[in-house]
Parts: sequence; structure tokens; C-alpha cells
Amino acid sequence: MSHAVQHLRESGHLGRFYIDGGWREPDGQDRACVINPATETAIAEIPLGSSGDVEAAVSAARRAFSGWSRTEPATRAALLSRVHALLLERAELIAQALTAEMGAAITYARRAQVPLAAEHLRVARDNLADFAFVSQRGSTAILREAIGVCSLITPWNWPLYQITAKVGPALAAGCTVVLKPSELSPLSALLFAELMDEAGCPPGVFNLVNGTGPVVGEGLASHLEVDMVSITGSTRAGVLVAQAAAPTVKRVAQELGGKSPNIVLPDADLARCVPLGVAAAMRNLGQSCSAPTRMLVPRDRLRDVEALATAAAGEFVVGDPLLEATTHGPIANRAQFERVQMMIEAGIGEGAKLVTGGPGGPAGIASGFYARPTIFSEVRREMLIAQEEIFGPVLAILPYDTVEEAVEIANDTVYGLGAHVQGTEMDAVREVASRIRAGQVHLNAPDWDPNAPFGGYKRSGNGREYGREGMEEYLETKAVLGFYS
Repeated sequence: MSHAVQHLRESGHLGRFYIDGGWREPDGQDRACVINPATETAIAEIPLGSSGDVEAAVSAARRAFSGWSRTEPATRAALLSRVHALLLERAELIAQALTAEMGAAITYARRAQVPLAAEHLRVARDNLADFAFVSQRGSTAILREAIGVCSLITPWNWPLYQITAKVGPALAAGCTVVLKPSELSPLSALLFAELMDEAGCPPGVFNLVNGTGPVVGEGLASHLEVDMVSITGSTRAGVLVAQAAAPTVKRVAQELGGKSPNIVLPDADLARCVPLGVAAAMRNLGQSCSAPTRMLVPRDRLRDVEALATAAAGEFVVGDPLLEATTHGPIANRAQFERVQMMIEAGIGEGAKLVTGGPGGPAGIASGFYARPTIFSEVRREMLIAQEEIFGPVLAILPYDTVEEAVEIANDTVYGLGAHVQGTEMDAVREVASRIRAGQVHLNAPDWDPNAPFGGYKRSGNGREYGREGMEEYLETKAVLGFYS
């Protein structure tokens, strides 16, 4: 049994929700199993929230809002600092929870999933040090005030990371929140609720209700007392949340799907940028909305790229996520595994060149939702694998003849979340980046920046997360004329 599951069982928190500063028995009777994707076995059972649970959580958040929104920024920063410290103290337990609930390789959970999540809390805390909640424009005061009660809906692929990316800035802004994590990966969320409780979060400021999208998600999105919804998920899920929220005219921030391009310019150092591009496309086993899963390369260098990409994929070790040598564990759940397999078959059926990988799982693995890292080449822009988000370890290599054509191909998608550009001449790299319709562009594989705003154009969503812009998303603007007269 996972240490995380054992811990939650012994604490009694596994079968409860965190509402109004305490652990509450669920109102409804529905339950769901948490499946370990490495073994395909149930490792825990959690309650699924009802309309009564939603009502209790929203009511608690509403009662707490008046007091929390009027606290000093230093008070909110102090809470975030305590939560940040506790998260780092419990890093190993949370990493094990992530491996158990969604299959992240334990080394990746330790190296990326947990520490990057902690960074969102640190940034939210640090932004409070000098943020101008009141500014002057002539005789008018411009006030930035907390928007109110926020429902936060988070996905299964980066469970803790997306929780902190929303909870941190929302609490920093002075909002109160109700969190609905994915029912497929709820363990890390329960552990995070424990941290909030131990850090001394005031009752009602942070609340957690597990449940399904149609019941808890829609209930939160449509609730009259919820002022804002922030969702990270598929474009389909984002549309449903926006529709549910529309009658109450609440703000909806959406971080949705992506089909990010990686433009390899003609002067790029292939030996460096191709392996980095393959690694980026398949980080978290490709289960990242901003993963650069379309690599655009000069046609006359296509064969060299194929060889380098194949070698890079050959370095991956797919297998038991608890082993230190494993770089990539299983796909997080059965439904996603089946979609990945379907898309690989679609790529073969459309005539793309299968360079490495393919359908099925790695040799020697009898159970678990394991997929083979797969690379297609000679992909055309109209192919399904070039247009639809696959959300698995599948990379499409598309050749181009001119840089102008590469930019056109990069923008030829309904998405606009992220993009990469790689080349030697920086003026050319920057110029290409300026023409890509995406919310975040990476030049020559830079380090991750938790202060860089993140969000999409087109059907990749609206609003921004991370950094100062992430906190501003949870603020209203009030003008007070004559304030300085």
C-alpha cells in the first residue's frame, strides 16, 4: 500500500471533505475508486460530493470572504509562507501520492511535480511584498480588490502543481476558495488540504470537495454565490464550465488544451535542440497541455532530425514508476491510455511515417497503462495527429520549406497555448516568436520561470496564471473619483 494512502486512511481524511476549517463527512453516498495506473488496481475509495456538499463549501467561503479580503497583505503572505514550508517538509509523501494516483515516475515527482508546485506558493507570497492594491491617477484612486468566492477546478495530469497555481494567487488576492480536484487523482489534494489546516488557514478560506464535473464542477460554476471559476482541463470541459457560469455572469478563467509547435530554424544546432525538443514533448509522458508535440523542421534536414529524435526517445526508460531508473511511468488512466492508442493508430492510418514506438505497450510489461514513446515523421498539417491534442508520448515531425511556411503551420491550429523556437541567430529567433499566436513562447529551451504568465490564445482558453498576472486574475478594479482631492 502507498504510504500516502496509508497516511490518509489513518488520519480519517480519505473519506471526508475539508469545509469551514474542519474535516466533514460527505453529504452524499456516491463513491469512486482511485486506480493506480501502474497496476490497474484500486488503491483507495473516495466520496463524491453532492449538491449539499457544494452548498456547504460555498456558504463557508462566503462567510469567510469579508474578513479574509480585509486582512493585511502581510497576513496573507505569512499563511502562504507556512503552507510553502509544510509542502517542502512533506515533499516525499506527496511525491509518493502523485506516483500512486497518476503514475508519475517517482524521480519526476520529486524533481518537478512537487518542487515546481511549491514555487507557485512562493511566488504568490513574494508578489504581496510590493503589489499596489491602491494607486493614484490624478485625484482618482485605483483600487484592486478581491473578486470574491472562487471555485477552482483542477486536472489529473499535474494535480498538485495546478492546485498551487490557483490557490496561491487566489488567497494572496484576498479571495476565498472551493477546490474541486480531479476525482481521478485526489490524493495529493487531500494532503494539500492537510497542509492548509496545519498552517492555520482561517475557517472557510480554503475548502475542498471531491466529485465529478457534472455534479460538483457544474454546481460550483453555476452557483449564485460563486464570483469566479478558474478551470484547467480540456477545451470541452472549459466550454461546459463557461456555459454553466454564463447565467450568473461570473468571471471564468480557462487554461485548456494545446497543440504547441516547436520550430527548429535552419541554423539550429540539431544535436542540441532535437533531444531537448523530444524531452519537452514527452515530459510527464506527454500529459502536459503546453507540451511541444509538433516539431517543425527544415525539409532538407528531416533525416538527421529523425535519427536524433529516435536516439533521444531510445534513452527513455518506461516502466515501474517507483524504480529510480524509470524516466516515464504509465499513462494516468485507462480512458487516456485508450485515446493515445487510438491516435497512434490514426497516425499510421493517415500515412505518417512511424519512426519509433507505435501501438501497444513496451515489451515485457504485462499490466498497467503503459504506452510506447512514439514519433511520427513526414506528418502533414491536416493530419489528425497534427491537429488534435493527444496528451500522451506522441511527437509529430512536420517538414517545412521556408520559415514563412513554418510560422504558417505553427499557427494553423485552433489552439494557442505554448510554442518553442530554436535557432542560433537570436534576432531571427525573436522575430519568429513575435509572429506565433500563443500565450507563452520558449526560445532555445530556457529554464522554467514561475513568474512568467501562462495562458492561451484561441481555444486554449483565456486569462493568465503564474506570476503577478496570476494574482491579478483574482482581482476586480475599482475607481474612486475624488479620493485625493
